[in-house]
Amino acid sequence: MSRLLGSVRARATLGATLVVAVALVAAGTAVLLSLRSNLLGEAGTQAERSAREVATELAVGTPYADLSLDVDDRPVQVVDEDGTLVAAGEDLERITGTGVDAVKPQPAASPGDAGDDDGDDDDDAGEPLEPGEIGERTTISDGSATIDGDAEDYRFAAVPVETEDRGRLTVYAGAPLSAEHGAVNTALTVMLIGFPVLLAVVGWVTWLVTRRALRPVEGIRREMAAITASEDLARRVPVPGTHDEVARLASTTNETLAALEASVERQRRFVADASHELRSPIASLRTQLEVAAAHPELLDLDGAVEDTVRLQRLAADLLLLARLDAGERPADARVDLAALAREEAEGRAGVSVREEGGETGAVTVAGSRGQLGRVLANLLDNAQRHARSAVVVSVRRDGGLAVVGVADDGDGVPEADRERIFERFVRLDDARSRDDGGAGLGLAIARDVAVRHGGTLTVHGGPAGGALFELRLPAA
Repeated sequence: MSRLLGSVRARATLGATLVVAVALVAAGTAVLLSLRSNLLGEAGTQAERSAREVATELAVGTPYADLSLDVDDRPVQVVDEDGTLVAAGEDLERITGTGVDAVKPQPAASPGDAGDDDGDDDDDAGEPLEPGEIGERTTISDGSATIDGDAEDYRFAAVPVETEDRGRLTVYAGAPLSAEHGAVNTALTVMLIGFPVLLAVVGWVTWLVTRRALRPVEGIRREMAAITASEDLARRVPVPGTHDEVARLASTTNETLAALEASVERQRRFVADASHELRSPIASLRTQLEVAAAHPELLDLDGAVEDTVRLQRLAADLLLLARLDAGERPADARVDLAALAREEAEGRAGVSVREEGGETGAVTVAGSRGQLGRVLANLLDNAQRHARSAVVVSVRRDGGLAVVGVADDGDGVPEADRERIFERFVRLDDARSRDDGGAGLGLAIARDVAVRHGGTLTVHGGPAGGALFELRLPAA
């Protein structure tokens, strides 16, 4: 069963068929009940009409022998107050449902032969009637009767009538229910035959419509399988021109593929650049060690230490970038940016810290103190590398943001390069040495950390003509 219902098309077809089946059963039941009710009501009306016709004859004094009791071969009984059958149809052979099972009239009892009744049966007389008056209230009951050998079910109507010489009489007349049974059975037969055919049509149409609707999804699935097998992230899934949910799914899938392609390409470029950057200090260190092994007196110990330190810093930067790319969440500690800025500026020549619009400790953020300190250290390293004489660090609060500015009095950053400098392994001054310029990871790390803390890092023109780097973080 799980394999049979393993597709959306099968489940949609089964669901639609079940819903239609329930609706058809409910509608069919309502139709049958309504049809039966109407036919029973019509049979009761016919029976009442026949009973009132006979009651009218009795009201005008028509003798029992002259009553119209055999019209349309319907069962008719006339019963007096004592429950004695005084008139009935000649062909009536058996009857039930009227309360009087007799089919042959009996002689009417004389007034004095009423038995031992003491006259307290007036409560059963029903509504009071004047002589010659027919009662308005009609009692309906169901039963059966056999007329001239034909047995059928009937709906009986009982109508009281008051006569001048014969007292109160009750006329029972029946209308056959064969039409009702026939109509209901016919309708039921039609439903039993038609409903399965209709359900089959609904299931077939739903199957075809669902297959057509899901055809683009199957195309998307096949293309995704091909992309997975070929590892070619440049391919895209087909987007149908229907502008519906499937088209939006295809568009979102292509956007995801584009983002994945960009991420993979970024990782490949990162690995290639990292390998290139690591090769230089490793090669330099190896050369120095090989020379020292052959000529110990030529060992440049300071240069070997510098290459080792540079290699250590580069490895630490690469490790931090890898952790940031992996989505490492920063800590949720409260960090005083003013105190952190003074701590990072301590011991640096030409660097001053200025707090604006608040007292010491008033500008705080939530995050990792170590990572935020790394951001400030990288910005100060970059500013000192390009400044002529001074670097100014400003800390202030701007509404709900904490703003740290690092400005230098150097040549500044060309406007066309103000975004490119935040890319990894980018150095604008290719003429400078790697020892002076670094690996081009400091600003990339700073922006990544800022983004991880819900902030931004941008560069503008500084007040002294150099560059102004602004770090904006949500204030705590």
